[in-house]
Amino acid sequence: MAWTLWDGLSFVLFLVAVVGVSLYVSRREHSAQDYFLAGRSLVWPLIGFSLIASNISTEHFVGMAGSSFGQAGLAIASYEWVGAATLVFVALVLLPRFLRLGISTMPEFLEYRYGPIQRTIMAVYMLVAYVGVAIAAVLYSGAIGLKAIFGLDLMVGIWLIGGLAGVYTIYGGLKAVVWSDLLQGLALLVGGATVTIIGLRHVGGLSAFLDTNAAKLHMVLPSNHPELPWTALLLGIWIPNLFYWGFNQFITQRTLAAKTLAQGQRGIILAASLKLLIPFIVVFPGIMAFQLFGSEIENGDQAYPILIARLLPSGLRGLLFAALFGAVMSSLDSMLNSASTIYTMDIVKRWFRSGATPSELVRTGRVTTATLAVVGCLLAPLPGRFEGVFQYIQLVWGFISPGVVTVFLIGLLVPRATAAAATTALLLGVPIYAFLLWWFPEVAFLNHMAITAGILTIIMLAVTAVSPRAVSWRLVSATPHIDLTPDPTARGLGVVVLAATVGLYVTFW
Repeated sequence: MAWTLWDGLSFVLFLVAVVGVSLYVSRREHSAQDYFLAGRSLVWPLIGFSLIASNISTEHFVGMAGSSFGQAGLAIASYEWVGAATLVFVALVLLPRFLRLGISTMPEFLEYRYGPIQRTIMAVYMLVAYVGVAIAAVLYSGAIGLKAIFGLDLMVGIWLIGGLAGVYTIYGGLKAVVWSDLLQGLALLVGGATVTIIGLRHVGGLSAFLDTNAAKLHMVLPSNHPELPWTALLLGIWIPNLFYWGFNQFITQRTLAAKTLAQGQRGIILAASLKLLIPFIVVFPGIMAFQLFGSEIENGDQAYPILIARLLPSGLRGLLFAALFGAVMSSLDSMLNSASTIYTMDIVKRWFRSGATPSELVRTGRVTTATLAVVGCLLAPLPGRFEGVFQYIQLVWGFISPGVVTVFLIGLLVPRATAAAATTALLLGVPIYAFLLWWFPEVAFLNHMAITAGILTIIMLAVTAVSPRAVSWRLVSATPHIDLTPDPTARGLGVVVLAATVGLYVTFW
């Protein structure tokens, strides 16, 4: 690809603007609550766009577009459209309960509900998964994009991304993260829509695109499909979505930092609405790349970067590459901040330095962020050994997500559920999922997740039945300083999102 002066200028100016704004707005972050939860001051536009910008990194533009280029086609959009429905559940059901407790991390909820051991188990799981799975995958997919665009060496790209994202995350905390997310999220949505529009022109228009690719434009696939069989839509795909949007610190940290419950609910509903649009700017271009350049592209993960390089004009191309590069940093800074929060609050403060001052906690958080960035860069080549980066992420999260989802939902729904039942589920989830993957490799991993969650649910209920809690657990409000008045429009808007989701499935059945 011929890189022009206008491409270079738009690329550099956009990144400078993002980093500059992020550092400016977070210049007065001194306390632990400021650094880890932005002083619990976030309003709904920041929450909504931050959720989406952190979510749609290059694992989408590289990994999800690559899956649509390959076997999955449009069906890979189920992660987005089921995610929209899941966000409605989070806004209306989960967020009010989490804000009432005033927690800073998701593992902290498990201590409220069960005890400190369960909190620590989840914290350790999440740290390992963030560094070995999420951070590594984002760094790798981002470096793949830089290699396709600039011809940059893979490891150079990994360390460049890790270094830039690490700098303003270490300095600014969550407020720097969400403001960078706002700018990058807007750029990604506008840029992604531009790619789709230009791509449609090159394939002969929308009607021609739909006709030519009819075989790839189905949401419901056969039961023996290796990635997304229709059986997974019934239960399996809900496990990673509930985990990701409801119980994953990387995402929930923004909602826990909401100024009020109403602001948090509006932000989540905004994110749910935007999720409905993502397949049209990520999945459709992957299918267009298959139609236009299918014989030239060996690895589907290269589809989106090649589409941009071939179709977009100078200047706009550089701006979109900057937005994609920013998306990598957006997801990475969110993961680094969240992993740092878990380590600082759930491990260091909980077990080793309970009397630490706010400034000491912030210092610990910054050192942890730097350490995690370095370790993530060292592990980043790992996802390249798998068939596709998006599928790698989803498959490996399966070792953790069924156990976490089961423990949270049973904890909320069964007041007599015990700490012993939760510990059993958290510890058995990993080997059960591993056993299913090993002995039944022909079964889609999403079905493995559903089976694992089902087995763990039975185990938790059985352990609880044998020796239930003497007194039923009750959720007691611990945050009188947060306005917990629900948003009056949230329920109605949530219904609209659910109806739109059903409509999309009917349209692309």
